[in-house]
Amino acid sequence: MNAPTLTKTRLRAGIWEGRLGGAAHDAGVPQLAAYHLERPLDDLSIEAVKDTTDQWAVHLPIPASVLSEGVQTILIKDQATDDTLANITLVAGTPLEEDLTAEIALLRAELDMLKRAFRRHCLETA
Repeated sequence: MNAPTLTKTRLRAGIWEGRLGGAAHDAGVPQLAAYHLERPLDDLSIEAVKDTTDQWAVHLPIPASVLSEGVQTILIKDQATDDTLANITLVAGTPLEEDLTAEIALLRAELDMLKRAFRRHCLETA
């Protein structure tokens, strides 16, 4: 039997939504748990998708306590196997903006260097 797979469908209004496949309805509701910094998060809900035999709708409201500067990751795990089925990455804050600005400045400098080298190459081979 294949392991269940959890695929993100969307993140809207602070609620992460996904589709769990490969877990038969007749085996009962899959036991999933969400964690942030190894602490369990509440309110993860799982509902059988009508007209299917092995599809489940998964919903996780993202708590405000998770939102912080930098990169935050939430893991959704299968409690029976402890396998990570999905990760939710949230990026926010000023430090990230500064990192991106520095990275863009570095890319611009490298592009300018490449343009100069290319022009010099064109003049030498002309």
